[in-house]
Amino acid sequence: MPKSLVIVESPTKAKTIGKFLGKDFEVLASYGHVRDLPGNASEVPANMKKEKWATLGINVNNDFDPLYIIPSEKKKRVQELKEALKDADEVYLATDEDREGESISWHLLEVLKPKIPVKRLVFHEITKEAIDEALRNYREVDEDLVKAQETRRIIDRLFGYSVSPVLWKKMARGLSAGRVQSVAMRLLVERERERIKFRKATYWDLKGKFKKLSEDLTEFEADLSHVGGKRIAIGKDFDPNTGKLDGKSDVVLIDEKKARELFDALSSATPKVSSIEEKPFTTRPYAPFTTSTLQQEGGAKLSFPARRTMQVAQILYENGFITYMRTDSTTLSEEALKAARALIGKEYGKDYLPSEPRIYKTKVKNAQEAHEAIRPAGAQFHHPSEVKEKLGQEAFRLYELIWKRTVASQMTDATGTRVVAQIECGDAQFRASGKTILFPGYLRAYVEGSDNPESDLADQDKVLPKMSQGEKLEAVRYEPLSHETQPPARYTEGSLIKELERLGIGRPSTWATIVDVVLNRQYAFKKGPALVPSFLAAAVTGLMERYFTHLLDYEFTAHLEDDLDAISRGEADNIQYLKSFYFGNGYAGLSTLVKQGEETIDPKDVCGLPLGTTSAGVPIEVRIGRFGPFLSNGTDRAGLPDGIAPDELTMERAEELLKEAAKGPQSLGNHPSTGEAIYLKKGRFGPYVQLGEHAVVDPKEKMTKKEKDALPKPKMASLVPGLKPEDVTLETAIKLLEFPKNLGKNPEDGSDVVVANGRFGPYVKAGAETRTIPLEEVSLLDVTLEKALELLKRPRTKGRGRGGQPASVKEVGVHPVTQAKITLKSGRYGPYVSDGTVNASLQQGSDPATLTIAEAAALIDARVAYIEANGGRTKKKATRGKKKTK
Repeated sequence: MPKSLVIVESPTKAKTIGKFLGKDFEVLASYGHVRDLPGNASEVPANMKKEKWATLGINVNNDFDPLYIIPSEKKKRVQELKEALKDADEVYLATDEDREGESISWHLLEVLKPKIPVKRLVFHEITKEAIDEALRNYREVDEDLVKAQETRRIIDRLFGYSVSPVLWKKMARGLSAGRVQSVAMRLLVERERERIKFRKATYWDLKGKFKKLSEDLTEFEADLSHVGGKRIAIGKDFDPNTGKLDGKSDVVLIDEKKARELFDALSSATPKVSSIEEKPFTTRPYAPFTTSTLQQEGGAKLSFPARRTMQVAQILYENGFITYMRTDSTTLSEEALKAARALIGKEYGKDYLPSEPRIYKTKVKNAQEAHEAIRPAGAQFHHPSEVKEKLGQEAFRLYELIWKRTVASQMTDATGTRVVAQIECGDAQFRASGKTILFPGYLRAYVEGSDNPESDLADQDKVLPKMSQGEKLEAVRYEPLSHETQPPARYTEGSLIKELERLGIGRPSTWATIVDVVLNRQYAFKKGPALVPSFLAAAVTGLMERYFTHLLDYEFTAHLEDDLDAISRGEADNIQYLKSFYFGNGYAGLSTLVKQGEETIDPKDVCGLPLGTTSAGVPIEVRIGRFGPFLSNGTDRAGLPDGIAPDELTMERAEELLKEAAKGPQSLGNHPSTGEAIYLKKGRFGPYVQLGEHAVVDPKEKMTKKEKDALPKPKMASLVPGLKPEDVTLETAIKLLEFPKNLGKNPEDGSDVVVANGRFGPYVKAGAETRTIPLEEVSLLDVTLEKALELLKRPRTKGRGRGGQPASVKEVGVHPVTQAKITLKSGRYGPYVSDGTVNASLQQGSDPATLTIAEAAALIDARVAYIEANGGRTKKKATRGKKKTK
């Protein structure tokens, strides 16, 4: 009997929807897009390879006609969908409600070409009521939404595939540019420039502790605010670029000497209350979550990276616990308002329920693709404990955040009283402030930045004793305090997303991806939560600002979003917009800018970042080289320390590094057998020791590459894992140069037992058998024949390299949900974490030494989500139920 075929993006979503639809429906997943532009030349169809534009995937001379292909990994899935279509009497396209979802549905239509009725289902939560409503109100695929998404995809392809090759030619291979990525990178670089210009200032003040003369022994603190009737200087009064007072404010600067003098003078003065002011205050609850605010709070409260917040939110949405998580709207539906108000009355009481529902207006210009804010799904909100039981700790924590924020948004205001007391003491005036919460209102459910609203309520109160004007006080003590102005704070993931949203750049579905791209392309690295732009990012941004100026302009990029919105509403022509973007319209188009860049950009110029000039007039700069950034003064070169931020590289530090590099490698001593010098050096892949010198070739002598390669080379040996350069002695270096080392014969077959330090770490070998040396058991330098034979007898384990598992660096901890042990390992392509079932690489720029269990668990969970979202299975699932064969 024919069934209705329903197609969604993911298997989890398919499973959840299937429970509500029943036996008359077959629900299948497309695993995302089934078509896309070719990723490389090998994906271009044979009949199109001769076309000059084929690799670009867009025929710019034929109304920007895109070349769509079905990726090889999606062909099997497409065939399965076609087979299912044969037995169906109608097909429902139930992909997500945003432009991306609309585009997926359109591509499915183009590929499957169904001859049966097609109905587009749209719902913003996966509940029975929402699905039933969607079935009653199906529609056709919205061509305008599809055009808007296709236009965005084409623009991003044109930008990336046109500008990136310019960076390769003029700067270094492997660099990339992106329409939003490059703008986000500019924000990071501009903030770092502000930090480089910053000059700190030092100022002083005093803190006083006072109490009443009566029986009330309550002590309270007050801060010095005025001296001689003038306000004392504070951080905001200093020019950040000079470190001097800006001259705009009539203030008095307290230095250490004045602070000490004032401290001495205050000891003989009697403090008294000169004024006391008491004012009521009211605070209102925050609006329900949008994508941006959820990512910000997920980072602040849960320490989730933006991508992890979205991955967990996706899981919650697909399991029917929250509404759609890509939205810039703060609106709540009538259903949600009723559910929240009913819950508030039941859980908190009528005093916490306002007389009318609160309505929030979206501040984002032209909020689109968003019928509602992110909230618990359904007409009755699931309790957070249900999520914990079904989906685990991480999903519970994020859902609880959404639950609390939604409920709090519909609760009454918090009210209280603020008290400000001015205290005179001789020539000085102190200010004390207090706050009392009279009615907590929404704070009972949600305090921004706090994990526990109930405990935080206690911290909200700061009570001053009852005082009257003219009342004398006792000074318990005074304390002079020194302060320094601080440079502008670097962006975090949350604050960068907030700034992109404020500027109108990007959309909810793209922000987390943008941050990831910037990190993974080595344009930034993390120091704690802060995003630090690399020297490479500074150089690329400098090039883009000079030669692709308006493409990096914030307003230009924001206007593009407005234009896409107009296309999505059918108010603008997408082809005309693409022509203007690429060929120009009153300004140079992308194609012109690229051509001009290729002709005029001087690699020597754009690859240099001037630092300054030495006292001798020698300029020093950071240069972008083939293998990364380095220092140069025109004569000498020096590598840069790993993880150094641009604002940390002062001229003094640069001169020191160049001076050290000019000395050349220092000899540890001479080898006792050959008499050759042994050097400790630092190369592209880390520190190593070298025996002797390279062969000296007369520059006038012409030699082929083959002849040069045939010249004798000095023996080199990398340091073993865990050995620091400063701990290398002559004796240690001699031992390292012995490897690979023959320890003796294997008594079982007479083969040589060799120990070596290879590409994937230390190992032992005898004949065809190899085993990794577990560094937690023994150092490479101390392996004996007996130990080597014992390792060779151990069972072979699967893994990369020599048939052994990559070396474990350390045990990170236990996954908070699965309770699996997570280990940090060193693999062929860098450090990664493993729970024994799933491996997940660390992000580019991450420091393995500071990896926390929360970060490691997030990496594992993200990898699992990626595997399952793309139709794969984890090792554990893949082996489950496998039949044995004889």
